[in-house]
Amino acid sequence: MASNLASPITLPCGLTLPNRLVKASMGEVMGGTPNGKYIQAYTTWGSGKWGGILTGNADVSTMYRGSTQNLVIPPKIDAAALDSWKQYAHAIQREGTPGIIQLVHPGRQSPAGQGDRSFFSKAIAPSAIPLNFGPGVLNSLVTSLVFGSPREMTVQEIETVIAEFTHAAKLISDAGFKGIEIHAAHGYLLSQFLSPKGNIRTDAYGGSAAKRAKIVIDIIRSIRKEVPSDFCVGVKLNSADVGGVEILEESLEQVALILAEQVDFLEISGGTYENPRMATGDGQREPEKSKRTAEREAFFLDYAKAVRARHPKSVLMVTGGFRSRTGMQAALDTNACDIIGIGRPAAVKPHWPKDVILNESVKDEDAVLDLPIQKPKGLVAKLPIKLIHGSWDTLYYVKHINTLGKGQMPVV
Repeated sequence: MASNLASPITLPCGLTLPNRLVKASMGEVMGGTPNGKYIQAYTTWGSGKWGGILTGNADVSTMYRGSTQNLVIPPKIDAAALDSWKQYAHAIQREGTPGIIQLVHPGRQSPAGQGDRSFFSKAIAPSAIPLNFGPGVLNSLVTSLVFGSPREMTVQEIETVIAEFTHAAKLISDAGFKGIEIHAAHGYLLSQFLSPKGNIRTDAYGGSAAKRAKIVIDIIRSIRKEVPSDFCVGVKLNSADVGGVEILEESLEQVALILAEQVDFLEISGGTYENPRMATGDGQREPEKSKRTAEREAFFLDYAKAVRARHPKSVLMVTGGFRSRTGMQAALDTNACDIIGIGRPAAVKPHWPKDVILNESVKDEDAVLDLPIQKPKGLVAKLPIKLIHGSWDTLYYVKHINTLGKGQMPVV
């Protein structure tokens, strides 16, 4: 085994990850506040010899939630609330693994009734553009009933979102976590702002690639004013998977603007609720678009290489599709990325780095994990509803995460 998978890396803020394997963010669906289930699950991950641990989504807004079973940042922090977050941080970091909380605002991907708003209150988005799950009456019906049509945000509401991210980061810092990741991927609010498909504003927050990135830049700057200099701030972005040179160039322009700020790492992933690549096998592409060579195990390495070519000194993390030590090593050897994000394997093998990937007694040919895609069966499989098919695989891994929350190891 080559040494660089096990080698430490120091981020610009000064935080050192003991190795290159980071447990990627996955939805836990175990409640809105840090409780015994989170403590149990993350104590297990914390003893797995990960280089870093990224948590699942923590909603920054109590009004617009991705799910009421996601963690949520309370608007006011009392001693009891802060103590619960401190216990959560300790569970992750008790053996020296840095813990990083992923912060998110779902935007138009906030289902009806999820948050402190009425069932009929609209979700918010950069522009009043509803989700599109594809053709067909059932897909349209699901979109209307579950999500509805969002309303365009006012500038004041944008400023509120910036303040919510900042407040959340301050809490996470005060609780003792080593950093936060700003979730600007997977079709959530900040991803909606970045995309020309979701943002057709004509004010300071839309109209060009740079203006669409303004909210992300404003959040980074606001957070940096409130947290210590050694506190890690990462950003998660989609790969430019919509196709076309113009989209790629605009995306890379936004990357340059974001990396010009005090960003410690950039995670590259992909997918949205409309095109749930991350919900169908850690980013599996549609077969006709999946023309990868054997050594390109990760689904988003090509985009990472384009970013690397323009930003050779930036710290890049790629998440999506890594299933073998040799595939991970190849990604590092080709300088496509610096950090390997591991999602679903971590849900079923929480000690995978310690037991397998970093274990020199395990041969390369045995350091592999095959995870077949879980698909609905029976009558459910015949329903032409994109959201069901896209989320079925995700629910399988949520079940295993909840097993960890019960103090048990998953059986697969």
